[in-house]
Amino acid sequence: MEKILEVKNLRTRFRAEGGIATAVDGVSFDVYKGRTLGIVGESGCGKSVTSLSIMRLIPDPPGEISGGEIIYKGRDLLKLSIPEMRAIRGNEISMIFQEPMTSLNPVFTIGDQIREAILLHQKTSRAAAKAKTIEMLKLVGIPVPEKRFDEYPHQLSGGMRQRVMIAMALSCNPQVLIADEPTTALDVTIQAQILELMKKIRETLGMAMILITHDLGIIAETADEVLVMYAGKVVEKGPVKEIFANPLHPYTRGLLNSLPSLEKKKRLETIAGIVPSLLDLPKGCRFQARCPYAFEICRGEEPALREVGPAHWIACYKDLPRFEGKK
Repeated sequence: MEKILEVKNLRTRFRAEGGIATAVDGVSFDVYKGRTLGIVGESGCGKSVTSLSIMRLIPDPPGEISGGEIIYKGRDLLKLSIPEMRAIRGNEISMIFQEPMTSLNPVFTIGDQIREAILLHQKTSRAAAKAKTIEMLKLVGIPVPEKRFDEYPHQLSGGMRQRVMIAMALSCNPQVLIADEPTTALDVTIQAQILELMKKIRETLGMAMILITHDLGIIAETADEVLVMYAGKVVEKGPVKEIFANPLHPYTRGLLNSLPSLEKKKRLETIAGIVPSLLDLPKGCRFQARCPYAFEICRGEEPALREVGPAHWIACYKDLPRFEGKK
């Protein structure tokens, strides 16, 4: 497999009235060509901040990428100048943002908004850029793309606007596509269509994809590898089939147990408690207050990621042979 993006020990923090909140704390992962990495976790765990850090779209102030490396084609994106990064952003690395209802400019037609990206990054005429725009609209399954080119966002449904966002992200044939909650606010039928479309395009274009979601069902259908985040840290990562068949971290197990099932006729399980404030994190493991297996060592020392199987990593003390603690 060809590694196309490598994130090493990424740290992103924000200055707030109560102090400094580290939203992404030492996150590392690899992204491979033709494969999808899923990033999953509750709201506030650092998923979207990770993606915005890769794109270098963290607002400064109050945000700051305070450490780590993001290696793309042998270059650290964090060391590039603003013009150099602008040439990559939207061209070689594209992003589908979380809210299709608000990500499109209401005063420009959808055709103009997609064509603008093509004209910015590729040396082509306006006529050729329009032809490429119509081709992209057709690729994402929008009917009568020639007509839709001249329509405004408010004239399209939520599902159609999401397809426009995908067309815009794909317009320059990116090497890496970041999809941040691409099915938010869509009904289940449209959601399935969007996910199938993204999977088909990834296979057709051979690009790498980072899929960010809180929905493990989407991860199971779409991703090849999965990264489970909690309070800014990676708590488990590995191949999707391995994680779903053998989840080891108590947080991952809690997420999986909370999924509805047609076979199990019982109340949905929940994870007790709430995510701790990033301004007041507990000492030791960040999940300890909600974990049914927490021992004394969990309250004093933060567990490091360790490999427990082929490409399967967890940050937990529970299964260590040498671990002898008292609740």
